[in-house]
This record gives sequence, C-alpha cells and structure tokens, in this order.
Amino acid sequence: MPCSFSSDLEVPKMNFSERLAILPSVEHVASLHVADEDGKVIATLENKPGQSGSLRVYYALRLLYSGVITPPAAQMGLNWYAEHVEDAKMFPGKHPNIDRLVECIENNSILHISVILRED
Repeated sequence: MPCSFSSDLEVPKMNFSERLAILPSVEHVASLHVADEDGKVIATLENKPGQSGSLRVYYALRLLYSGVITPPAAQMGLNWYAEHVEDAKMFPGKHPNIDRLVECIENNSILHISVILRED
C-alpha cells in the first residue's frame, strides 16, 4: 500500500507530541513485533499507555519503508522522537525504543516490523 504522508513527515522540525499528531492512526493495531535480521522477535510494542507513542513511530516507519527499518529509516525515527533522543543519550536504557534505532544505525543493521491487528 503506497504511503501518502512521507513528505509531510520530513519537515518542518517538530517536537514529539506535534509529530505524533500527524502520524497515522494505530487504533486498529494491537501491537507490533520488532524482529532482528534473523527474524527473531526482540521487542513487542503494545498499543497501551506508555508505549503508544513509540508504537505510532514504528508503525509509521513500517508504512514508509515496507516493513523494514534500515539505518536511514532509523534516523528518520530519531528525528521524530525529537527532544526524547537527548534524554535517551544521557540515560541509556531509559528509552529502549530509541536505543534500538540508535543501535540500528551504529550497527548498520535492519529491523523487521510486523503488525498484530486488534480483534475487536
């Protein structure tokens, strides 16, 4: 499915809450599985408070990059996380979903994103 929002997401610079407001809805998504290059699921992002912002970021990246987060896609994700990236750098482990994108860039690796839809 082609994605029509890519140019809107690249500019201008926004804070995280402003960015979330323009990302695609995830109302139909129960969770996302994040898998490494070998297909091993390394994280699950659930559609619940405390994870819904990251779920929206990873879901939008999945739409834009056909289910695969490459280093350039990870960089875009970091741009979307905006002010939270600095906090993640100062406190490693506090923001694992940001840390994962940083690792993707640093290791020149890819992540596979799969969607689990809500049943209701």
